[in-house]
Amino acid sequence: MEARLNPFKASPKGYEAMSALSHFADSCGIERPLLELVKMRASQINGCAYCLDMHSKDARALGETEQRLYLLNAWREAPFYSDRERAALEWTEAVTLVAQSQVSDGVYERVKPHFTPEELANLTLAIITINGWNRLSIAFRAKPGSYKSPLQPLKASA
Repeated sequence: MEARLNPFKASPKGYEAMSALSHFADSCGIERPLLELVKMRASQINGCAYCLDMHSKDARALGETEQRLYLLNAWREAPFYSDRERAALEWTEAVTLVAQSQVSDGVYERVKPHFTPEELANLTLAIITINGWNRLSIAFRAKPGSYKSPLQPLKASA
């Protein structure tokens, strides 16, 4: 499969805007490993190979285990995720699939105890951002495989 065009070269100002939102989402106060799981889950739902390649590498760089990455698609059945992670993954699915579910009150009520209002707003912006990147990558056939993570591994706390 050949890339169709590079949308970032075609629209540098658009790329700048997307990058600014990404930077905000990555530094919004939600723990970065959780954000990488969210990006992976949205990318799984959307079928974005480029973003799956990228965010699996970033997640590993931050110390994510292979087991948790492999089972992410079945997070409900796997015992390896915290309640906060489960809430974020459920919210990710609902927001990503908004046309199907309209983000039900039930989902909102299950998720909100795990996040402050600011965190939930920021988590939603992060989900919106990865969905945007997924759509750009899929529409223009971004080729996976060459991404190298710039992230430094998290240091274990003493």
